[in-house]
Amino acid sequence: MEYRCVQCGFQVKTLFVQYSPGNIRLMKCEKCKAVADEYIECELMIVLIDLILHKPKAYRHLLYNVLNQQSTHFQGLLWKLLFGFLVLDAYRSLLVRHDEEWGMSMSISSYFWIYRKILVDVFLGNFMFLCCFLLAIRKLLKTSAQFFRLGKLWLAVLISSYFKILLVAMMVWEFPPSVIYIIDLLVLSSNTVALKVITESDMNPCVGACFIAHAVKFCTTQAF
Repeated sequence: MEYRCVQCGFQVKTLFVQYSPGNIRLMKCEKCKAVADEYIECELMIVLIDLILHKPKAYRHLLYNVLNQQSTHFQGLLWKLLFGFLVLDAYRSLLVRHDEEWGMSMSISSYFWIYRKILVDVFLGNFMFLCCFLLAIRKLLKTSAQFFRLGKLWLAVLISSYFKILLVAMMVWEFPPSVIYIIDLLVLSSNTVALKVITESDMNPCVGACFIAHAVKFCTTQAF
């Protein structure tokens, strides 16, 4: 299995040595000489806080040392995350359409038309996002998506889009429509950090790749 040091990203053979149940010794990275993954002994809440703070080492821990592509549950997890991602995207589109077009007196055909536009937003928008994302990675990062495996890249995008969960809060509390676009910006910034971790590239081209992909997705959903 491919483990990484969360500090520098250097590949390590193992993260810890277990002498007895509950008695482990964390291994150090051969390159930076720091503990390879201190999150092993941390509570889940610490990892979540560091993800929210956009710390690259938290993303390395999650994407390399926890959610490994060689795991037997990887494909199932990927499909579950994809389903949740599309559902949240559909709910976001529903919120936007609700503010723009829904009224008190609407016919059945009007409802059908709105739901059809939501489906177009979700599937066409994400298709354009993925195509432009891969193209931008190839042009700006000067690397091919096949180099670091498409499944791992898509997992990084899905995991780093966790800010979409904040849309659920809008079921309970009333927020201005601008909150939707603030959440979009948070997703963009989180995607950028995850892309930097996966590709081991500089921050500027990662920002450019994510911004282009999100901009194309936004323009596609607005156009249709």
